[in-house]
Amino acid sequence: MAKPNTILVKLISTADTGYFYVAKKNPRTQTEKMQFRKYDPRARKHVLFKESKMK
Repeated sequence: MAKPNTILVKLISTADTGYFYVAKKNPRTQTEKMQFRKYDPRARKHVLFKESKMK
């Protein structure tokens, strides 16, 4: 069987609340690290979320 193209990555809040999202990424087409402004319910505002590896 073929290996899947997408991998799971963790998007961690830069507000240091420990909140994270899980997203899929195709590393062949998106070579740089992902960054999104998303809602952090613990900080109760939109903050920057940066990619890190799943453990």
